[in-house]
Amino acid sequence: MPHPVMSANHVAVITGGASGIGLAAAMRFAEAGMTVCIVDLGDDRLKAAAAKLSAAAPGGAADIMTAAVDVSRADEVANLEAAVAKKFGGTDILMNNAGIQPGSAMFGPADNWQRILGVNLWGVINGTQAFAPDMIKRGRPGLIINTGSKQGITTPPGDPAYNVSKAGVKAFTEALQHELRNTDGCKLTAHLLIPGFVFTGLTARGRTEKPAGAWTAEQTVDFMIERLDGGDFYILCPDNDVPRALDERRILWAAGDIVENRPPLSRWHKDYGDAFAAFVKGK
Repeated sequence: MPHPVMSANHVAVITGGASGIGLAAAMRFAEAGMTVCIVDLGDDRLKAAAAKLSAAAPGGAADIMTAAVDVSRADEVANLEAAVAKKFGGTDILMNNAGIQPGSAMFGPADNWQRILGVNLWGVINGTQAFAPDMIKRGRPGLIINTGSKQGITTPPGDPAYNVSKAGVKAFTEALQHELRNTDGCKLTAHLLIPGFVFTGLTARGRTEKPAGAWTAEQTVDFMIERLDGGDFYILCPDNDVPRALDERRILWAAGDIVENRPPLSRWHKDYGDAFAAFVKGK
């Protein structure tokens, strides 16, 4: 069953809410009777998403708000928080989900790195710093859900800026949950959503049909809701190719690089390929 906060008379704000995981979450929240604010860029995209949400929300368009905001800009996010508070009285669920993945190279353009870090990491920091203080003051149960990535944990070669941004989201969200649970009277909890392979505009790369190995955004959100109700902090999502057991072995191997003093990213090192394969098999 959904978390108790996902119900009528509660407000959800979702960044990156016009498509993909963000829109799927907004739809589930709206269907549960919540008032929903989706945040994204592109007026046409926001308008189309709002129409879908209005059709799903019991209260129709009156329960839906849209906002065109660049989450990398702290001033725009602060203005968003004030607008939501003025219109709806406050926020009960904040889902910092906005993300980009244009690709990156270690010695690629600095502007590209700054934009990826600005949206993926600073967007989470800006959202939390703008919304969390008032969410705490209200004294109501609430959720802050930050969208991370398995690439922020195992950091595979090939897209370093994205990996750095998502590793930062993991560290920030862990620190946030520690802060919240040690704040007197605080009824908020933080959670790190770690999707598997999800077929969205971010991952489609020109494909129009979902690959067999991928989950849909809706499957990912349904799993997230189930695990939020279970109280999970790390919401580690499987997909049709990678079960949780395989994710666990990959994560343990990555941590073992430090403990065993192996070369970094040894999973992709020619001298450790056989050892990693055996480890995955439990040998």
